[in-house]
Amino acid sequence: MSPESSPDTSPEPPAAVDTSRPHTARVYDWYLGGKDHYPVDVELGLQIVSLEPQAKYVARHNRWFMQRATRHLVKEAGIRQFLDIGSGIPTEPNLHRIAQSIAADARVVYVDHDPTVLAHAGSLLSGTPEGRTEFLQEDVREPEKILERAAAVLDFTRPVALSMNALLHFVSAEDGARALVERLVGALPAGSHLALSQVAGDYDPERTKEAVAMYKAGGVTLVPRSHSEVAAFFTGLDLLDPGVVWLPDWRPELAVDEERDGSPVPMYAGVARKR
Repeated sequence: MSPESSPDTSPEPPAAVDTSRPHTARVYDWYLGGKDHYPVDVELGLQIVSLEPQAKYVARHNRWFMQRATRHLVKEAGIRQFLDIGSGIPTEPNLHRIAQSIAADARVVYVDHDPTVLAHAGSLLSGTPEGRTEFLQEDVREPEKILERAAAVLDFTRPVALSMNALLHFVSAEDGARALVERLVGALPAGSHLALSQVAGDYDPERTKEAVAMYKAGGVTLVPRSHSEVAAFFTGLDLLDPGVVWLPDWRPELAVDEERDGSPVPMYAGVARKR
């Protein structure tokens, strides 16, 4: 048994964590080389890697996109408030580290519904004295709760960047993925931004179907979307150049410490401004 799949290296699960089924945040943690996952998460991760050997590389690209988008939003758009939904298990550098390294007074609210993330939220709450960071254990499917609780930290009369990276492909149309985005964006004032990334459904359709089946077998919903479907999340907003593109193609000039090898990254990304 390889070290990365050995249950002996798994941490003790926090209370209320279900280790009988994989969780997207913990599988993602395994992709990124973290330690806060369990055998069931590794099992699904290994299955996905057997189908898509670049899965871990794609996960790193998603983090790099978040970093580039955050740099732009703070430096160029003047954003000082972030609502990061589907934040996942802390992985340095976190969004608030980047934002507060540029603007010490930046405020960040992280949101995730996995108890494992809550158990490690301390890493998310260590920021600058001038700024503020907070973690909320909530589900994106309940936007009213998120907005109500986030209002204790964020000023919704001033621009907010809504970050939904690698999240919406776990939310089905039946769960109202587009309506959820519209409700959250609708609560934000003009000048706010939406940044998101999403697994592509039109890169390699047959292999994508296999991935969906693997996730389903593990009890996880995966909803890849086409370019036009991802672009629809930005309806009514002003897309920033270069639009909805593959992850590596969004503002590569903002990259810092990225290790690219030119491999395909079948995820779309985009950032848009609310008028």
